[in-house]
Amino acid sequence: EGRHLWVLVLGRFPTHHKIGIPEFKYVANMHGDETVGREILLHLIDFLVTSYRRDPVITRLLNNTRIHIMPTMNPDGFEATKVPDCYYTQGRYNKNGEDLNRNFPDAFDSNNASIQPETQAVMNWIKNETFVLSANLHGGALVASYTFDNGNSVTGSSKGYSRSPDDDVFIHLAKTYSFNHASMYKGTGCDNRQTFPEGITNGFSWYQLEGGMQDYNYIWGQCFEITLELSCCKYPPEDQLEKFWRDNKAALIEYIKQVHLGVKGQVTDKNGNPIPNAIVEAQGRPHVCPYRTNEQGEYFLLLLPGTYVINATVPGFKSLLKTVEIPDNTGNFSAVKYDFAFPEVSIKSKAASCPKTPLYQEVERASAAVKPTLHVLVLLTVMLGIFK
Repeated sequence: EGRHLWVLVLGRFPTHHKIGIPEFKYVANMHGDETVGREILLHLIDFLVTSYRRDPVITRLLNNTRIHIMPTMNPDGFEATKVPDCYYTQGRYNKNGEDLNRNFPDAFDSNNASIQPETQAVMNWIKNETFVLSANLHGGALVASYTFDNGNSVTGSSKGYSRSPDDDVFIHLAKTYSFNHASMYKGTGCDNRQTFPEGITNGFSWYQLEGGMQDYNYIWGQCFEITLELSCCKYPPEDQLEKFWRDNKAALIEYIKQVHLGVKGQVTDKNGNPIPNAIVEAQGRPHVCPYRTNEQGEYFLLLLPGTYVINATVPGFKSLLKTVEIPDNTGNFSAVKYDFAFPEVSIKSKAASCPKTPLYQEVERASAAVKPTLHVLVLLTVMLGIFK
């Protein structure tokens, strides 16, 4: 209906990206009838702005993080919710009757969704910023849900859990929110049938969905996103809003701090010029769409404390490997910094984009094709053993 999707950006340099400062975002109200997130993000904006230069923690957080806040992704759905309801209304959908959280390209299935204007706007936003960490705020349950929402044999979904290469980080992120929330960590759920131990769940384990925003962020946006279900009642009475803010305030702040986990840095050529689109990943956790540097040659990798081998690759040149010891640096508001310089490279890496096709479908086909070959190898080995 022509309504804009408004975003407020907060930080020491709110108008533009600054090298070394990670980008964070909160998005709420993508289901128009789920209203708690929309309200508490407005409270969060007020709290951050009024606490700057008064509260030393908030001041450091804003000086070292660029925070984007979109209180409503579905303003048409919100306006269409004339009669508030705890469970379900038509306002869940956008003006075209589409569920925006089933509308993104999916890495596992061809969901054949007609991309909606709201979805396209968010996809463009993700493409134009270097988002590192994100959460989208919903209602109807009380739990922190994490990637993957969909899955296949490659991610182990046959076992009822769809595991990403960064499963340990996602569990940490979800627990960071649930344990800083007033009651989410108790895992009691909203009725007797549904419990969530420690207040978290793998998305697929809860229920499978195609075209979800959190999987899209992780695969195509290089941004770790979780889904926060903040209220059993989707559209609660106005007099409960202050309590929702109090219940979520500490969790919202602690979650933002997690954008400073892991390692960050720049990839440059022999002249010190940044190399965009260089692949930088931690060994042992490859992404189906490789994580690449931005226009300034920057990379950000969210990793838990530990020892990792970081691999930087520019096509056509020998990879650079660096063993990095990563402490918990969230309290210092800066990930560990490590830069890579390619001494032989004096060219900018060509633009690289990942196709918006079901990438894990291809991996599954490839792994299925390998299996018969392995059986043949085993058979040959057994036959050689017999003949010897």
